[in-house]
Amino acid sequence: MDYSYEQNLIDQGYQYICGIDEAGRGPWAGPLVAGAVILDSNKDDYFPLLNDSKQLTAKRREEALFEIMDKAKAWAVGLVRHGEIDQHGLGLANKIAMKRAWRHLPIKPDFIACDHMHGLAFETPSEIVKKGDATIISIAAASIVAKVFRDRMMEAFSRKYPEYEFEKHKGYGTKLHLENMEKYGVCPIHRRCFKPVARIELFGKKTKQ
Repeated sequence: MDYSYEQNLIDQGYQYICGIDEAGRGPWAGPLVAGAVILDSNKDDYFPLLNDSKQLTAKRREEALFEIMDKAKAWAVGLVRHGEIDQHGLGLANKIAMKRAWRHLPIKPDFIACDHMHGLAFETPSEIVKKGDATIISIAAASIVAKVFRDRMMEAFSRKYPEYEFEKHKGYGTKLHLENMEKYGVCPIHRRCFKPVARIELFGKKTKQ
């Protein structure tokens, strides 16, 4: 993975190319987080660190995030909490998170690359690049930002609700997570619009306060 996609756009006259990606569509609990990153090609010594966040270890993601925060032209996150996901549904929540990340950027991009937009329209030229988090370095950087920030939030929630062991599964639908839900019921950060969570409530498990 290199900067060739972005460089091609720069050669066409664009200046600030932004990659956007999200983390947390599938979990049963916690927020959905989007990352937005505008890389600086003049500070590219850390680019080999960047890859699809799913392909990196937690330690490597943390190292990459530090470099992104230090050397990127701009970066931002957009957060949609569990209650908003229940209210709006996952599809709209995803759009909201990406829009918030884009709007929080201190530099406004003149081109946006994203590997899925789900009908999302930006007031900026944009392109959907399938599997972009594995092929476009700006999207990979955004993927890392979103993933690390979300993981940190879930680790914080694990201290508030230790019985659910969120630090181990980050809210995803694992066997451990299901067993803990069946034992303790659902907690305030669970997404009630997800069927496994709704099923626990339907069968009378006590809601944790």
